[in-house]
Parts: sequence; structure tokens; C-alpha cells
Amino acid sequence: MSEPRINWSRNEVILACAILVDNNWSAIPATDDRIVALSELLQRSPEHPVENRGDKFRNVNGVARKIADLQTHHPHYHGVPTHGSKIDLEVLAAFINDSAGMIRLARRIREEIEHGRLTTALIAEIAEDPDMAAAEGTILMASHIRRDRDPKLRRAKIARAKANGGQLACEVCGLSFEDVYGERGRDYIEVHHVTPLHVSGATTTRMSDLALICANCHRMIHRGTQWLTPTELRDIVNRQRTHAGQH
Repeated sequence: MSEPRINWSRNEVILACAILVDNNWSAIPATDDRIVALSELLQRSPEHPVENRGDKFRNVNGVARKIADLQTHHPHYHGVPTHGSKIDLEVLAAFINDSAGMIRLARRIREEIEHGRLTTALIAEIAEDPDMAAAEGTILMASHIRRDRDPKLRRAKIARAKANGGQLACEVCGLSFEDVYGERGRDYIEVHHVTPLHVSGATTTRMSDLALICANCHRMIHRGTQWLTPTELRDIVNRQRTHAGQH
């Protein structure tokens, strides 16, 4: 019985491509320490459930083969390109267009895996939701959602808002759960990190980094491949309200 084939995710391809950039887009043998280290890192990543993997999952030969596929698709490569997936070509193009930005993104993904804070269940939840398919992939999206759900940060943000005399209302649409649901909605609101992890990196969260958002607006912020800031979504809401008021 053959070993199950698990397609490479965008996160994994980004990490592989970053090694190629480090090697000036030149071929890298499977014995290279960077290949070995990446193989070990990907085997530690929770992105693919352990029960779905085989004994050869992301071994050094497989990692070296993926890096070779990427290298042969670079515009400066002279020869016949080897196999390459759609994700391979998209990530390769992104690195060519914005090498520094993609290197930072690879660093963020590596940090999240190394810190071991993510769970397979959370990553699977994000991966299965087409409305939350952020361009940087499931690892950073799951990490962002985990931070948004941190109960300690939520309580601290709500306490700060109440201490400053502010209303517990959505900073985008103005919804107050207490106004709509009465006592059941008192002190309820979701908290959103304004700056995504792939931009901010691992930082100490300040209250100014957080926004109070209702569930609907929170979903709209995260929907699709381009996240919006609360200000950008508020502009959309205000335009829609103005348009509706004119009819």
C-alpha cells in the first residue's frame, strides 16, 4: 500500500522558497543543514494531522525535491522545469516581486511553528472555512484567531473601555449587544487585533492594538484573502448607510 500523498500547503512552500532565496536561487543538496532543519520543522508543524501522515512525510528527500521544483521554475533557471503546483508558482512569483516581504512572512510562519502554540483543531477549523482563507495561509490565520479569542485580552480591553466611560459597542457598525439583547448582552463584545500577525510579528499586545467588534463585523474583516482594518470596514458600512438613505 502506497503512502498517502499530502499536498504542500502555501505555508510550507513559503518556508521552502525562503531557503532558496537564502541560497541565491541555486540548487541545494538534500544533505544541506537547511534542508534537514526545514524537514524537522515541517514534521513538527500541526498543519497536517499526524494520523494522515506516512513515515516519509516531509523527509529530507521530499523537502529537497520540492525546493528543486521551485528552483527550476525561477526565470533565471536554464533547463526544463520539473513538476510545480499552482501554489508553487504563486509563491515563487510573490518572492520574485517582494522578496523582503515574503522573507518576513516566512519568518513569522517559522516562529509560530517553533513556539508550538497552535493546535491541529484550530488550523483545521480555519482551513475549512472559505470565508477566512487569508492569503498568508492557515498557520498565521489560525494564530491571529487564537489571539483574538484570548479571554484575558478581551477582559482587559472591555475593562479599559468601561473605565474610560466608553460604550461597549462595535467600533465598526455601532452595535451594542446590551441594547439589542438586554441583560444577556451586557459586557459582550468580540476583540480583534487590528494588525495581523504577519505584519506585527510576535509582539506584546497593547490596548491600542485591539478593537471592540461585533461578530458580524469581525467576520467581514477576516473574509477573503484581503483583511480589512476596522476603519476600512467602517467606511464601507457608512457608504452603504448613506446609499440606503438616499433611496
